Amino acid sequence: MADIDRLSAENAMLRSRLSGLTEAILRISEDLDLDTVLQAVADSARSLTGARYAAITTVDDAGELQDLLFSGVSEEEKQLIVEYDAGIELFRYLSGLRDPLRITDFVAHAESAGFSGFQPQIGAFLTAQIMVRDGQVGTLYIGEKHDNSEFTPEDEEILQMFASQAAKALTNARRYGDEQRAKADLEALVNTSPVGVLVMDTASKQAVMVNQEARRLLRVGPDQREFSVASVERLAFKRMDGSAIAFEDLPFRAALQGGETVHAEELVIVRPDGSEVTTLVNATPIRSDDGELVTVIATLQDISPLEDLERLRAEFLAMVSHELRAPLTSIKGSAATVRSSLVPPDPAEVRQFFRIVEEQADHMRGLINDLLDMTRIEAGTLSVNPTPGSLESIIEQAKNTFLSGGYQHNVKVEPAPILPRVWCDGQRIIQVLHNLFVNAAAYSRDWSTISVSAVLDDTHVAISVTDEGSGIAAEQLPLLFTKFSRRLPDETESATSGYGLGLAICKGIVEAHGGRIWAHSAGNGSGAQFTFTVPAVDEPPVAAILTDAGVSDSSRAGTKVERILVIDDDPQALRFVRSTLARAGYTPVVTSDPGEVESLFEAETPHLVLLDVVLPGVDGFELVRRHPKILEAPLIFVSGRDDDHFVERAFEMGAADYLVKPFSPTELLARIGAALRRRAQSQHVETYRMADLTVDFLTRTVTVAGQALNLTPTEYKLLSELCINAGRALSYEQLLDLVWGDDASGDAQRVRTFVKDLRSKLGDNARNPTYILTVPGVGYRAAAP
Repeated sequence: MADIDRLSAENAMLRSRLSGLTEAILRISEDLDLDTVLQAVADSARSLTGARYAAITTVDDAGELQDLLFSGVSEEEKQLIVEYDAGIELFRYLSGLRDPLRITDFVAHAESAGFSGFQPQIGAFLTAQIMVRDGQVGTLYIGEKHDNSEFTPEDEEILQMFASQAAKALTNARRYGDEQRAKADLEALVNTSPVGVLVMDTASKQAVMVNQEARRLLRVGPDQREFSVASVERLAFKRMDGSAIAFEDLPFRAALQGGETVHAEELVIVRPDGSEVTTLVNATPIRSDDGELVTVIATLQDISPLEDLERLRAEFLAMVSHELRAPLTSIKGSAATVRSSLVPPDPAEVRQFFRIVEEQADHMRGLINDLLDMTRIEAGTLSVNPTPGSLESIIEQAKNTFLSGGYQHNVKVEPAPILPRVWCDGQRIIQVLHNLFVNAAAYSRDWSTISVSAVLDDTHVAISVTDEGSGIAAEQLPLLFTKFSRRLPDETESATSGYGLGLAICKGIVEAHGGRIWAHSAGNGSGAQFTFTVPAVDEPPVAAILTDAGVSDSSRAGTKVERILVIDDDPQALRFVRSTLARAGYTPVVTSDPGEVESLFEAETPHLVLLDVVLPGVDGFELVRRHPKILEAPLIFVSGRDDDHFVERAFEMGAADYLVKPFSPTELLARIGAALRRRAQSQHVETYRMADLTVDFLTRTVTVAGQALNLTPTEYKLLSELCINAGRALSYEQLLDLVWGDDASGDAQRVRTFVKDLRSKLGDNARNPTYILTVPGVGYRAAAP
């Protein structure tokens, strides 16, 4: 009878354990978020064995500790474990045990293994490895039972059974996290595309994806989650000739219904609010392996800007024709009147006719000069002769020139702090200011105030011209500095005179000096502010003084020793840049072969790099990724494309500047000079040295045992942030913010991946690192020198 009771009790206990194990397995499989799964594993391990404490660590493919989570541990106890000096080594030792560890006194065992002084005091202790096939995922640790008894072989068996199931849950969570990150990266790429993307499911006729540009074109609100074929029916469509298109005849519908491919169909979309947008539509059907139509991907490109440009060009030609014809008519009329007069005209009348001829000739000359300036700007041959000058004097001359033209406005020069001299062509900057004054007057009431101010902006001086006029609508701001563009008057204004070249010429002149120009307005009725920058002269200028014929012998900077590496596959561009640099006193090192970059960099150690974006076999961005050593010197990308995405990509890679072809010698030298000055003025940080590792922050070089390492820009940034804060633990969130910015918040796996690669390049043993130390549950720290 006693044996029967004992067997019954054992069976009941076994059923209870199996039931608990089943519930625990279900609990850890409910979620795919890695942190949630880790916490559930630790909590369930403690519950299954009746333990007071539990912890879990995970490792990567190289055996490096990644995560450390606790269960049942108070904040004070957790702090004791994290701050234990040999904590990393202790967990690495426990994680490296191949067999389960079941002991009655953990502290005594730790001391016998060389880890003395561990807190808190833990007696009974049990571990289980979390394995997938032959690979280790992590380790489970439980300590002290609630009834203070020892852990039994049954506890060990059930913990091992649970660990095998936990391995699957952790593997699934990691895989899910990787897929979600890849999906998020793809969605971010598509969402930021300047082309509208619409992905439709053919079965449900519902949109799988509608990116931001497609939402703008189709007027899909940010809160509208569902978008279907029926949503398209509320829009109207027209051909380019203005004829309406029935919904059934839309090219996109043909792709969705019959699986036809649509190429470059021009459609005008008429939205519910009556606004229209001209688009270029492409559609591609996606089929399954058995040929069934699954989805249709459509792209919509807004070509309204091209139409606007063509309209502006036509208006400009008509306006220029008028502007030339009107003065010619006056000149012809004046000359014909004097010549055909039967009676000699009165001398006063003759002088009046001569005055008309002179005024009209001056008007024509001004128009022709602007046209010539615009042509030179586009060809990159605009002549500017920069010299060190006083900005106050330049502003005063521009003010006097403007007021002498008969304008009835007040020009107020606001008091400025002490400013350095500026490196510019005085007459050209006066021309810029005069154009801005005239532009401000055209959209302001008579006797209103036009204000001028200037402030120091890094290595440049920023000059602003502010008016009290009608303001500028937000949609007009991006077009202000384009050729032929003119601000549209509001309902209270009449159309203004001018031919749409003044602001475009201002932009060309400013950029030829290595500066930039922009406009700001709060909207209609709020006035406008135009700001441009010119280089400041804090020391003898680095750019040579240029003349119309080239570089003056008397002004060549023959003492320069800076080596400039130029990489461009265009022989004519290479000759032009090499000649310009040599005349300015630099030492040009030129090549058209991207394969020579690494050897030239090693041999010449350039002070600055000019890199063309388009090269044979590889683009400039890819070349920098392959040879990140290029970023050790200031890098200026050169391209024939004035594309915002190219500019953004260049600066994200660490470029100092982006130069658009064609450019003048002055603009080239001004931008090189500004980049070199910024490098010279950059803050010097003391070199980090630890064992064989040396990180020189000024030259951005990293060496181990005297051998230079080939780090990517992101790897260097991560290492530099750790070394600058050597000895201090940086959390995952801190590192994500410092290295990747706010967009990467919460992506701890990204940090771990880069640290793994960085340790590999440094030759740092992940199990016993010398340079980058893991702080479990927190992040990483660089060893203090």
